[in-house]
Amino acid sequence: MSEHGKIEITEIQYEKDRPKASNPLMIEDLSLRDGHQSLFATRGRTEDMIPVAEKMDEIGFWAVEMWGGATFDTMHRFLNEDPFERIRTLKRYFKKTPFAMLLRGQNLVGYRNYADDVAKAFVNRACENGMDIFRTFDALNDFRNFEAVVPVIKECGKHFQGTICYSLTEPRMGGDVYNIDYYIKKAKELEDMGADSICVKDMAGLMSPYDTYELIKTLKETVSPLIHLHSHFTSGMASMSHLKAVEAGVDILDTCLSPYAYRTSHPAIEPLVMTLLGTNRDTGFDIKALTEINAIFEKTILPKYKHLLDDTKVSVIDTNVLIHQTPGGMLSNLVNQLREMDALDKIDEVYKELPRVRKELGQVPLVTPTSQIVGTQAVNNVLFDKGDDRYKMVTAQVKDLCYGLYGKTSTPIDPKIQKQVLKGYEKGEKPITCRPAETLEPELEKAKEKIGDLAVDEDDLLVYALFPVTGTKYLRRKYGKEEVPAELLPITLEDVEKEAELVRKAKAGELIEKSDEKESPEKSENLRTFNVFVDGEYIEVGVDEVGGVPVLAYAQVQPATAPAAPASPAQPQTLRVPPPPIAPAPAAKAPPAPSAPIAPPAPASAPAKTEAPKAKPAPTASGSGTDLKSPMPGIIIRYEKNVGDSVNEGDIVVVIEAMKMENALPAPKKGVVKAVNFAIGDSVAKDAVLAVIE
Repeated sequence: MSEHGKIEITEIQYEKDRPKASNPLMIEDLSLRDGHQSLFATRGRTEDMIPVAEKMDEIGFWAVEMWGGATFDTMHRFLNEDPFERIRTLKRYFKKTPFAMLLRGQNLVGYRNYADDVAKAFVNRACENGMDIFRTFDALNDFRNFEAVVPVIKECGKHFQGTICYSLTEPRMGGDVYNIDYYIKKAKELEDMGADSICVKDMAGLMSPYDTYELIKTLKETVSPLIHLHSHFTSGMASMSHLKAVEAGVDILDTCLSPYAYRTSHPAIEPLVMTLLGTNRDTGFDIKALTEINAIFEKTILPKYKHLLDDTKVSVIDTNVLIHQTPGGMLSNLVNQLREMDALDKIDEVYKELPRVRKELGQVPLVTPTSQIVGTQAVNNVLFDKGDDRYKMVTAQVKDLCYGLYGKTSTPIDPKIQKQVLKGYEKGEKPITCRPAETLEPELEKAKEKIGDLAVDEDDLLVYALFPVTGTKYLRRKYGKEEVPAELLPITLEDVEKEAELVRKAKAGELIEKSDEKESPEKSENLRTFNVFVDGEYIEVGVDEVGGVPVLAYAQVQPATAPAAPASPAQPQTLRVPPPPIAPAPAAKAPPAPSAPIAPPAPASAPAKTEAPKAKPAPTASGSGTDLKSPMPGIIIRYEKNVGDSVNEGDIVVVIEAMKMENALPAPKKGVVKAVNFAIGDSVAKDAVLAVIE
C-alpha cells in the first residue's frame, strides 16, 4: 500500500479528545442535487432546501452539489421555478461552502450539443449567479466537447473538475475497451486541459472495490490534480469501493445525508464518518450535527415527496445493473414509458436489447444523454421492429450520434446500422470527424428574435435557448401570461396530513357518514363494483348511477385557435421559510411593461397555432381520411406539416418527445393534411390522433 493511502488509527474515547487528521478525507455532499434526482425524480424544491442550508454550511463539506444535471430541466418544467434563482437564493444561506454543479460539457444541462455561443453564455451566467465548481463531463468521454466551456470557467476564476465517465464491457475492469490504460489516458488529457481536480464518475455503481483501489492508486501516482470518486449505490458495492478508495489515497468522495442515500443514490456520509473516526483520514465531521439535519429531512421535508419514492421494491440494491449497466434514473424512465404504452411485459426484452443496441452504437458509456439514447432506442426496437427488420423507428438523437454530433464513440458504430440510420438524414449521410460544435451555427441571436420580449434578461433567454418548448411555457407562467397548473404548485405538510387522514378514513370505512333521516336507496341492476387502491391496500366500493345507465357521448375534436390568455399577476417563487437577517437578496425581476399578449414562438417549421387548449385524443378513428396516431405518450415538439399541406408517404408530419428523445412520425399515405389536432407543447397519450390525412 502506498504511504499516502495508509490508514493510521489513533485511540480516542471522547469527541473532545478527537485529534485532527493528518490527511482528512474531503467530502462533497450531493443531497440537494443527485440525491433527490436519484430517489424522487429531481422534484426537490428550493423552499425545501432552505431549512437545512445553514446547518449543512457548518458541517465542513468540501462542496455541496446543488445544481446542474436534470435540475435545470425539472425546475422550469415541473416545479415552476427559475433555475438560476435557486443558486442566488441558496447562496444567501451557504456562506462558507462552495457550490458545485454537474455540467454535461457541450450538452450543458440538455440532451444535445449546443452551439458555442450558447455554451459560453450559459457557463458565464452560472458563474455570475454564484457557481464555484464545475464538474464537467462528456457522455462519450470526448473532451473536445470541453473546449468551449473550460476557458470560460477558467476566465471566471472557478474550479474546473474534469470528469471521466466510468464504464465496462465486462463484469470487471479490463478487456479491449474500458481498462486501466483507457482511464489513465483520459486523466492525462484532463490534466493537460488544466483540470483542478479529476473525478471518476461511476453513474451506475459498476465499480468493484478492488478495481477501485487499482484505479485510484494508479491515478494518484500518475497525475497531479486532486482525485475525486463519484459512485452510485445501485449495485450495493459503492460503500466498499469508498473504503478501498480511501486506502488508495483518494482525495474527495461523494456522499449523501442518509435520508437521501442508498438505493440508486449514493452511500451515506454518517457510516463513513464513524468508520474513519480517529484515523489519519478522519473527516472531522460532527455526527450529532449530521443527525440534526437528518431529523429535519425526515420530519418536515421527505413527507412531501413520499408519493414519488419507489416503495414497491424490498431490496435496496439492484444486481441487474451489473448485467444491463443502465443507471437507476434511466431504468425508472424505461419502466414508466413501457407502463404508459401498456407494454410493461416487454421489460425483459428491453433488458436483452440494451447491450445489443449499445454495442451497435459504439459501446458508449451509459450516462445522460447516451443512456437515454440507447435506452429509448432499445424500447423502440422491441416495440416496433419486425423480425430482422430492425431500427424501424429511430430517434433524432440516434441519427445525431451516428452522424458524429455527440463526438467520437469508444468503438466504431456498426457500419450497417450507421448507413441505415443516416439514409436521408438532413445534415448528410457521411459522418463527421471534427469537433461536433464546429458544425453548429450560433443560436443565441436567433433565439432572441424568436422569444422576443418574453425573455426579460439573459437568464430567461438561456432557459428558452436550451428548452424552446417547455421554456416558453415556463416564461409565460413566470410573467403571468398563463396560469400555473395546480400540479406544478408545491404541497405543504398540511396537505400531506390531510391526505393521510383521508387515507385513514378510507381504510376505516369512514369516508361517508350515513344519515339517520334518509334511508339508503335500493341497489339497482346497474350497480357497478370498483376496487379503490390506497397504499397497497384496497377498498371495494359500489357505484350506482342515479337516473339509470349513463350515456357516454364523444365529440370530434376540431383544431382551433384559442384567444390569447388574459394577463394575470406574475407568479412569485414560493419560498415558505423566511430568509435569515442578512443583506437583501437581489431584487426580483420585474415583468416587462404591459403590452399586447405575446404568443409563444414556434419553431420555424411549426404551424402557426400555438395557444389552442389541449385537445383530447379522438376515442375512435376520424371516419374520414387516415389517422396518424401517436405510437407512444409524449409531448408535441413541432409539426413539420400543417393543414392543407401535401405529403408523400414517409414524409415527416410531426415530431414528439418521449423519454426526452425526439421521434419523427411519418405520413402513413400520400395525400393532404386535413386536420392537426394538437398544439406545440401539448402532452399526448398513446394512440392519440395527431393528424388526419386524406
